[in-house]
Amino acid sequence: MKIRMSQEVAYALANNLPVVALESTIISHGMPYPKNAEIALKVEETIRINGAIPATIAIIEGDVVIGLNEEEIENLGKKEDVIKVSRRDLSYVMAQKRWGGTTVAATMFLAAKVGIKVFVTGGIGGVHYGAEHTFDISSDLDELGRTAIAVISAGPKAILDLPKTMEYLETKGVPVIGYKTDKVPLFYTMSEDTNVPYRLDEAKAIAEVIRTHDALNLNSGLLIFNPIPREHAIPYDEVKKTVEKAISLMEKEGVKGKEETPYLLAKINELTNGQSLVANEALIINNAKLGANIAKNITRENYEDES
Repeated sequence: MKIRMSQEVAYALANNLPVVALESTIISHGMPYPKNAEIALKVEETIRINGAIPATIAIIEGDVVIGLNEEEIENLGKKEDVIKVSRRDLSYVMAQKRWGGTTVAATMFLAAKVGIKVFVTGGIGGVHYGAEHTFDISSDLDELGRTAIAVISAGPKAILDLPKTMEYLETKGVPVIGYKTDKVPLFYTMSEDTNVPYRLDEAKAIAEVIRTHDALNLNSGLLIFNPIPREHAIPYDEVKKTVEKAISLMEKEGVKGKEETPYLLAKINELTNGQSLVANEALIINNAKLGANIAKNITRENYEDES
């Protein structure tokens, strides 16, 4: 496996400086150009402002790149034949010298391989509605069960079966922590009646859990749920109706497999007249702030909490 790391990220890891990993499907498959590149660069800037080093991860012509530069982010945002890469796709995309946008699962695997402790994303995958018949369960959940990295997310994507997703995480032994919340956030909104197992209100306290988890060699990820800022949240009932309509349209059009999530997110954005895209930007920026603060507290035990 060829891994190409930016000098900045390599220096930070070698000197125990805070690094935050970022996925790249949000660039390649999550939003249209140029909005995708603009938000990716804004997220990186947010992490820098908050005292950590961003490491956006992707595959470029078969090479794993950890710490994309601005030109590479722009090119990834414009390129049309980028493959959506989960763990199962890594060997094919690399061997065939293709471009790949890494999902949550692939980004977790690659970031942990080089020693990055914190990964920021928007929403995680999970158990889809009807999974008892289709077995449609995101590989994000299995990756969380076997890869030691802390994932900061605004919750499972709104298109998912939340209770089943939480049950699956429990089965995989994944600690789930709500940051300043008792309820599981649901990407654009808050769930009404699903509780988080644990709540912590300071990044410093979350960092201590991560350090303890690592010391125990539990070999699983940790999931930190960080709700979307209230002023950008879409009402729960509105999200529920929109998701149901989007799923109905997807089934009529016969969209299946790895194309389901990009289709649904695009359809939800269309049905909300762009409101979901605004919410998506707000929540990823919010997660970047928390991720940087947690990363700082992991690398320096006595760091001042800024949460």
